Amino acid sequence: MADTDRQQLATFTAMTEGTAEDWRCVAESSIHSFLGLPDRVVAHLRLLDGDFGGFAVDRLTHSLQTATRAEAANRDDEYVFCALMHDIGDTLGPANHADIAAAIIRPFVSEQHHWMVANHGIFQGYYFFHHLGLDRDMREQFRGHPWFDFTAEFCAEYDQTAFDPGYPTKPLEHFEPLIRSVMANTKTSIYKQS
Repeated sequence: MADTDRQQLATFTAMTEGTAEDWRCVAESSIHSFLGLPDRVVAHLRLLDGDFGGFAVDRLTHSLQTATRAEAANRDDEYVFCALMHDIGDTLGPANHADIAAAIIRPFVSEQHHWMVANHGIFQGYYFFHHLGLDRDMREQFRGHPWFDFTAEFCAEYDQTAFDPGYPTKPLEHFEPLIRSVMANTKTSIYKQS
């Protein structure tokens, strides 16, 4: 490693030894990671391409179709972004995909949109859980929550309808500017000063 590269790295081997200069190096390096996040998100969405999971469309097409439908209904950018991202966790967490998607989007969206994505798996279950011997009314545990109807509408209007191979679905490239725009502004983070 060149001396100039070494100067850009923290010198501590335990956090208790870190100095303000060390943490400046870490913070500056983190900025590069943050700026590359939209590219990594797009790359991960592309991993859904060709993964059908038994459905009539692959997982990428489902995500794109959900976002296309939301966009066609003139939903706001944050909503369309959530529609695109809602199943990004399918391949990493088949048992908790909504949790993964919610964790990724949380810094960039409102609490309402975050709650919708975090709970969409349970709400989506209304359409198929009974076929698997599960309780299709599992979502009822949230009845009375301020965002119950908002999440139920997302599943009814956009998510559960987005398995149509014949639907004119926009490509991922169409949504890349939206991803970059929404992810350019952190709303919630322990690393963001009030």
